[in-house]
Amino acid sequence: MIPAPPLSRRRALIRTGVRAGAAAVCCGLLLSGPAPATAPVAHVRALAQDEEPGRGTLVSAEKLYTLATPQAVAGELGDAGFGDGAVRHGVVAYRLVYRTVDPHGQLTTASGLFVLPLNSERWLQAVSFEHGTGSHKDDSPSMQRGAFVSAPVIAHASAGAAGVAPDYLGLGKGPGLHPWMDIGSETTASLDMLRAARAFAPRTGHVLERKVMATGFSQGASAALGLGRALQAGEDRWFRLGALAPVSGAYDFGGTELPAFLKGRLEPKSSVLYAAYTLVAFQRLHDIYDRPGEVFRAPYDSTVEALFDGAHTGEQLMRGLPGTLGELLTEHGRELLAHPTGPLAAALRTTDAVCTDWAPRAPVRLYKATGDEQAVTTNTEHCQDALLRNGVDAPVIDLGALDYHGSRHLGSNVAATSAIVRWFGDLRRR
Repeated sequence: MIPAPPLSRRRALIRTGVRAGAAAVCCGLLLSGPAPATAPVAHVRALAQDEEPGRGTLVSAEKLYTLATPQAVAGELGDAGFGDGAVRHGVVAYRLVYRTVDPHGQLTTASGLFVLPLNSERWLQAVSFEHGTGSHKDDSPSMQRGAFVSAPVIAHASAGAAGVAPDYLGLGKGPGLHPWMDIGSETTASLDMLRAARAFAPRTGHVLERKVMATGFSQGASAALGLGRALQAGEDRWFRLGALAPVSGAYDFGGTELPAFLKGRLEPKSSVLYAAYTLVAFQRLHDIYDRPGEVFRAPYDSTVEALFDGAHTGEQLMRGLPGTLGELLTEHGRELLAHPTGPLAAALRTTDAVCTDWAPRAPVRLYKATGDEQAVTTNTEHCQDALLRNGVDAPVIDLGALDYHGSRHLGSNVAATSAIVRWFGDLRRR
């Protein structure tokens, strides 16, 4: 049994675009290829031979880096383009590798980033951050230090929370291919990362509280909703949902996002990448076409699937795809995305249910950016309306028009991080 927190703490818990020569910007991430090599890591723990290898079991933990002072954290966040207004602690970061399940329920492993505040309380509230879309295995929080994909985790930890960020299946140190936009495996990987973090935390002198604050950006916005739904449903014996703050998500992927890029409402190269990733990723799980030539025009029918193997960098992906959907898709491929049927339609119904089939009982805020060029804001309106029909009044926070590397979509992650760190902090102090 984990000891209960002090009485005062228990009471608090009860109240509770592409440019030549530049990195490619698309799909919720700055796609700049593998992260630079980091300093050697210290191996903290390995799975004991007699330990039960079930879901959430910790396989290993590696200490990645320490930012010993608030000033060091502020510098790291600033270099990544993020604000530092809520920094109160230095932080220490670990990569956890843990047991989870694949989309078919078979045991596998995944990795994630776990960041803890220094000189902090023993009992910490976890903030689970779900990252945006990436194509390379290194486009994940535990593989990049102080970058766009890991800065939000560092920011939450520096404000006094335990930052927890799954890499998802097939990214980071996980084997195999990444099942993009598969809400089921994003949820299990996220929940099992929380379990691994809870198992590891006492080795650092900390204990994770029951309530989890869930947030995520772009692809991760839907993943955060999936995790929140699982936490509220009691799928873990310890953790419960404390608050929910998704950012710039494609919550109605089949009904809103696919039509938007097919009709030219998104930045053109983003539309090409999303179309290719959708067909390739959903094919791997749901068998939506018999051969690539049915949906992709030559010569891309022989190259596109290999581009999404986790080993190609963002720049390679951009170079390997055409500039327009007309060059990429056959008539059948375009029709399949415009009017999904069969296995694709069934899969999209599951993907699009993150806002429609439950009613969060914890505080919820939805964040969006004015003029988002990748996740059209109609997605957020759809989610808000769906939650309202289920009796949940979720305010939408318009983050305005902050650009990051020329992208309003990416800028929403930067702007939202500061806002959500403050909001979650206010909720913790109630």
